[in-house]
Formats: sequence, C-alpha cells, structure tokens
Amino acid sequence: MAVTTSPHSAPASPSAADPEVRRIGKADIDWALAEGWKDFREKRGDLIVIGLLYPIVCLVAAFVTFNDPLLPLFFPLVAGLSIAGPAAASGFYELARRREEGLESSWWHFLDPLKGRSRTPIAILTLGLAGLFIGWLIAAYVLYTLTLGAEAPMRLSEIGRLFTTASGWTMIVLGHLVGLVFAAIALVLAWVSFPMVVDQPVDAATAVRTSIAAARRNPKEAIGWGIRVGLLLVAGTLPFAIGLAIVLPWLGYATWHLYTRLVVR
Repeated sequence: MAVTTSPHSAPASPSAADPEVRRIGKADIDWALAEGWKDFREKRGDLIVIGLLYPIVCLVAAFVTFNDPLLPLFFPLVAGLSIAGPAAASGFYELARRREEGLESSWWHFLDPLKGRSRTPIAILTLGLAGLFIGWLIAAYVLYTLTLGAEAPMRLSEIGRLFTTASGWTMIVLGHLVGLVFAAIALVLAWVSFPMVVDQPVDAATAVRTSIAAARRNPKEAIGWGIRVGLLLVAGTLPFAIGLAIVLPWLGYATWHLYTRLVVR
C-alpha cells in the first residue's frame, strides 16, 4: 500500500539523530482510522481470539478487585489497563506493516516483534508504561484515602456512597482529572514510539523523543486522536468489554497508519 503525504505534511526540522516529524491534520486521522478498519476486516478471522484476550484481562481484573479490601482499585485498575494498549498492539503494527509492503501476514507474524530486533526497545518501552500504570494506581489510592476513604473504608454494600456524598463526588472529579493527566502522558510517549521500534532499527530513547516531538508539532491532533481513542475504548467496554475485541485491533492498525503520516521513514 503506497503511503501518500497530505498537503499539510511538511517535515519539521529534527535533531541530527532523530527522524523528522510531519505536521498532520484531521484528514490524516480520518485516513488512519479508515485504513485501520480495512486491516481489521482483512485479518479479523485470524486475530479475533487475540483481540478477546484484552477484555478477558479486564474481566479478570474486575473479578479480583470486586471485593471489600481491593474495591477502591476496581475502577483505576480497569481504566488504567488502557495504558498498556500500545505495548499489546505491537503485533498489530507488524501485521499492518507487512500488509502495507505486500508481504504475507498470518496470525503467527503477530509475535514477530517479540523475536527480532524490536524485542529490547519494546521491553524497555513496556517497562516505562508499566511504571506509569503503577504510578496511576498509587495516585488513585492516595486520592481515595484523602477523600472517601478518610470517612470510612468503602464496602461493596456501600457503593452508593460514591454518588451520595461530597467526598465521593470529590474523588470522582479529581480522579478523572488525575487520570486524564496520566492518559495524556501515555499518549505523548507511546503513540509514535511503539510502531517506530517495530518499523525501524532505533532504540527506545530515540523513539520516545520522536513521539514527544510529534505531539509538540501536532498538539491539537494529538488531543483529537486521544479523544477518539477514549471514546472508542468506552464504546468497546459495552457490553462486558466484548467490544474491545474489535476496537483494540482496529486502533492498533490505525495507530500504525497514523505513525506513517507523522514520521518521515
């Protein structure tokens, strides 16, 4: 598949060591989502089981935390799992790359990034996201202890306290704001870095710098992409997270195509 350059895709001036990043627009985001959907329609038979693994993980996490001692971590854990999305989607980037180049691609190629030169940078980037995820859980629990938990530990039978007390609403509002900060950091660090290490022989630091440069050059587009990803993930959780089996592969493929517009390869 030939990758065309949009009219507003003039390269930015990079540092000597880092790839150039382009200026993109809404049309590029729409194109990436459309191309991602084409990839999903072509490969859905091979990978629907892989797509189901993520909602299964979400349901297991919900089951583990849906008890009194761990209840405060229920929503942060389920919501925060989306931070791991870019790492889990590395196989979809590889499949989209192979389809773009006209290469044979079957389900076993999903694992190629874990066996080749991409393995080490993917591992480093994944550890970074894991640290961010742990930071989010700690921040969420601290917020709970300072608000709702300061009155009395929340029990499953008292879940209504979330919506009937001032401390509950304080936790909800502040929790969403703090979560938004962590989601924005994850987006800036990961939306280019993971597909880049699958595509090119670069280290994790170069990929992260390029991802940050792409976000700085395209702040409105980064926000727009993040909003679309968030809305699609919310839609995918209904019902019982089964929709994520479609949404996650689609977003994985689309992220690859957006990367090809953002970075001069």
